[in-house]
Amino acid sequence: MPSQAGTFEQVAVLYHPKIEATEPVAREICIWLESQGCTVWRALTWDEESVRPRLTDCDLVIVLGGDGSILRASRMAAGCAIPLLGINMGRLGFLSEASPADWREKLPAIFSGDYWIESRMMLKAVAWRGDQQLCEHLALNDVVISRGTLARVVRLRTEIDGERLTTYIADGLIVSTPTGSTAYALAVGGPILPPALRNILVIPIAPHLTLDRAVVLSEGALVKVKVGTDYEALLTIDGQSAIDLHDGDRIEVSTSDLASHFIRTGKRNYFYHMLLDRLEPKNIDDQI
Repeated sequence: MPSQAGTFEQVAVLYHPKIEATEPVAREICIWLESQGCTVWRALTWDEESVRPRLTDCDLVIVLGGDGSILRASRMAAGCAIPLLGINMGRLGFLSEASPADWREKLPAIFSGDYWIESRMMLKAVAWRGDQQLCEHLALNDVVISRGTLARVVRLRTEIDGERLTTYIADGLIVSTPTGSTAYALAVGGPILPPALRNILVIPIAPHLTLDRAVVLSEGALVKVKVGTDYEALLTIDGQSAIDLHDGDRIEVSTSDLASHFIRTGKRNYFYHMLLDRLEPKNIDDQI
């Protein structure tokens, strides 16, 4: 974190390797940052192995791309508690704060201390095969346990804090943060949770003759899922990292001790305006 409001000495600028327009904007931002006396370095968001260790000395990470780029950067930066500034060059931009059209106005305001930090909870997912730990991952959006490529349901025995909830017979199960409630969870009919909340959302994907409602849990809940499949299943983190699962594998999901931190320049109730701006048809008031 910066030592005081508006003080950013070491800044990382990450851009998307497959969105060509991000690289020249990243270059322009670096020039401006250097004019402010910052030490700046630039890298591809996908180069996690080389980027992650360099973040420990940073005060700010600027990410150019879509929400996927910001999700990736948030997982890398969470361990260092570094604030992120997202510049939307993707589609929806739920997590972004600026755009290529307005970063020249917003960055000077931020450097003069006109911003606030929004913290968002993350999930920790640990997968087990017998006594062997398969993996451990952080998620800002969601942890998804789902069927593989064939259209066959999976059976997901689900416990909450050691007590059986149900066995879902479904295409899959989403365990989501409030941030992820506007992502995959929203697409399958889940509730929208403001990002300031610290709840865990559990919602099945295309359930068959089983519980078909979302369940909202407190932040301290532990979700355990045992996979039953006669073919294949997948564990997916934020829609980006996929791990093959076998019959009998177990996944434990809980609130992480780490969080993502975002720089915001608007009002603290910005979420509702932003949400409608992206989801509501344009000029809807003119149709009433």
